[in-house]
Amino acid sequence: QVQLVESGGGLVQAGGSLRISCAASGRTFSRSAMGWFRQAPGKEREFVAVVGWSGGLTRYADSVKGRFTISRDNAKNTVYLQMNSLKPEDTAVYYCNAGASIATIIAGNFDSWGQGTQVTVSS
Repeated sequence: QVQLVESGGGLVQAGGSLRISCAASGRTFSRSAMGWFRQAPGKEREFVAVVGWSGGLTRYADSVKGRFTISRDNAKNTVYLQMNSLKPEDTAVYYCNAGASIATIIAGNFDSWGQGTQVTVSS
C-alpha cells in the first residue's frame, strides 16, 4: 500500500508556471505507475498525466499535452508535475495516485484519495 501527500499548489497568473509534488510512503512506490488527476469546482475528477514505474513512459490528457510534464524520483519516493503556460481552466484541486500500470492509472478507479493540493490560475 502507498500513502500519498500532495503539495506545492498555489495562486499563479495565467501564463505562469508551478511545480507540484506528491510524496509517497510504502515499499511499492518504485514498482507503481503514478498519476496526477484534477477536479475543478462542479466537475468530475479527470486524468491529467501518468508516468510508468521507471519514468520512461508517460501519457497526458490532450488538454495539458505540451504544457505539463510528469516526472518521478524513485530515490525520493516523489512524483512531480511541472505545469507551464497555465490557463484559468487549469484551476482545480490536483491529486496523485498509484497503480499497477499506466492503464490502471488512466482508468482512475481508486477507492481512496489524498487531500490534494489547490492550484488557482488567475486571468
